[in-house]
Amino acid sequence: MQFKTLLAPAVIMLAGSVFAQQMDEQYNAWPTYSGDDLELLVDNNGTHFTLWSPKADAAEVLIYNTDRNTPATDTLRMKRSDGGVWRASVPDKLYGKFYTFVVTVGGKRLAETPGIWAKATGTNGERAAIIDFAATNPEGWDTDKGPSTPNITDAVIYEMHHRDFSAHPSSGIVHKGKFLALTEPATKTPQGAATGIEHLKELGVTHVHILPSYDYNSVDESQLQSNQYNWGYDPQNYNTPEGSYSTDPANPLARVREMKEMVKALHDAGIGVVMDVVYNHTAENDGSNFSLTAPGYFYRYRADGSYSDASGCGNETASDRKMMSDFIVNSVKYWAKEYHIDGFRFDLMAIHDIETMNRVAEELKKINPDIIIYGEGWTAGDSPLPVERRALKENVDKMRGVAVFSDDLRDAVKGHYSNAADRGFATGKPGNEETVKIGIVAATAHPQVDYSKGNNSKFPYAGAPTEIINYVSCHDDLTLTDKLAKSMPGSTEAQRQRAARLAQTIVFTSQGTPFLFAGEEMFRNKKGVHNSYKSPDSINAIDWTLKTKNGEQFDYYRELIRLRRNHPAFRMTTADEIARNIVFDKITSPNVISYSIRNNANGDEWKEIKLVFNGSESPFVARIPKGEWTVIARDGKIDADGMGTIKGGSTVVAPTSALILARIR
Repeated sequence: MQFKTLLAPAVIMLAGSVFAQQMDEQYNAWPTYSGDDLELLVDNNGTHFTLWSPKADAAEVLIYNTDRNTPATDTLRMKRSDGGVWRASVPDKLYGKFYTFVVTVGGKRLAETPGIWAKATGTNGERAAIIDFAATNPEGWDTDKGPSTPNITDAVIYEMHHRDFSAHPSSGIVHKGKFLALTEPATKTPQGAATGIEHLKELGVTHVHILPSYDYNSVDESQLQSNQYNWGYDPQNYNTPEGSYSTDPANPLARVREMKEMVKALHDAGIGVVMDVVYNHTAENDGSNFSLTAPGYFYRYRADGSYSDASGCGNETASDRKMMSDFIVNSVKYWAKEYHIDGFRFDLMAIHDIETMNRVAEELKKINPDIIIYGEGWTAGDSPLPVERRALKENVDKMRGVAVFSDDLRDAVKGHYSNAADRGFATGKPGNEETVKIGIVAATAHPQVDYSKGNNSKFPYAGAPTEIINYVSCHDDLTLTDKLAKSMPGSTEAQRQRAARLAQTIVFTSQGTPFLFAGEEMFRNKKGVHNSYKSPDSINAIDWTLKTKNGEQFDYYRELIRLRRNHPAFRMTTADEIARNIVFDKITSPNVISYSIRNNANGDEWKEIKLVFNGSESPFVARIPKGEWTVIARDGKIDADGMGTIKGGSTVVAPTSALILARIR
């Protein structure tokens, strides 16, 4: 028995591998279709439906007059065609009608589905809608364009949820929780501080990263008065906007038009839009639109035939199969073309294969050379997809035009995300210095960075800083404000704000691309809730009165962003530049990092920038080279234009603060 028990894991792994291979061979033998007319096409010859369902015995289209709770007015029998597709057409343009597909597989008639390519839907995404998309375009849409971002390192990304950003009474925004919230000009708090889109302009970010805005499953769009909340990582219809963010979910034109109005308003303000996309799993398993269209094909499975679950949400999609890979690629292309989206953030990107992510980047760059693409370089569980094929952070250099989040910098600066009490470099815990340096050089090879001492990564996995997104917090886990409160017991709010300033100074002066969670520039919290995906507005909504209360914090963040945007030395684009221009000082004091950016790096007007980060609770005496230096940041204060000058020599760096100096000659 003992011998058998010892062998069991290996036997199971082998069985799983064989099963996965057999499943892949089975599904890869299915015919595929590469036409651009899947789902629905309306032209001068009428309305045409095309459905890919190779194993179906029969397929039909049900036509409706309304979006729900009414019987079908017509049923169209579809005919089998080449490439595993079924087709049906009518000579009329059925604008204003709704439809669903029904397929019969193995003699079983499956439930109705709007299909996987529905581009407009009614309430709760139950029925697809036939609309004229030209009628949804705002005035000036033909010339609408996002900001120029030659390199992703030029971006400053601000992650926000629609309800968080506008739901609080202090926001002064009328369309709370809606796409239109970001179209309202000159909104203010009761204290007169700018909110909404004016706040974003004032802060200086280049892109907003909006949490999932496609049609998701968890909010009942027919009961909006109940103010239900969800982050939206439960996809239902990938190619139509979420109805609860529109003013009228029953009107399929409204959600499309209002999302476009939001995009255009942001573009007019000089701000790009990054869309959070979740192609790695679906909200439902057997009841998903994928399963009701081509059962089995779009998912990966365990050896026992159950759904594999690298997403931690019940299933994982099979991006390595052609039709799923095509779906992902064509879906992001659709959002980029129809909605002028400027970038995509891929949830649990490592569930996808490297080849698909390279296709995504290649095709999107054809549409918009400045488009930005990044994602989480990890999974939430194991997957049948071989590790070497996964879009992991360790494999980022195998991808072109794709960046990954740096958990190295995140955990080293503030403390580990999974342990609320754990401190990091910015909160006085020694031993994180080398990992912070890994973040500073954007996980690229540097002669003065010892990766063997890294907490998370043991080798330079990025080939260029354009492959790295730096952050200390996001919608997941504790906000930085809450993390500091839990890891610094007995501290004052002023002390925690100093730690936050130091943490974000490291993020915004590091190579790579900086990423900020909405509201933390005002020291926003979520009352200690770390997984607020369905918590009420009382937990998630940004209290805009904090902008006045914590005005100095906001001013610091604003100046920090201005510093980065004004100086290309913080935005180098190659590993060679970083290795050549960044020189670390030999420091033996714990919780202190000192380095210089030299040689007018990346064409900067400043010949040299000296940065000293003191995460300890004691003052540190720094050695500054001879000459006259302009003081940019010191003792928790910052001014991108300078705060006077000092001479080289010895200077004191206050506890929990950054010193930034610059010289032109």
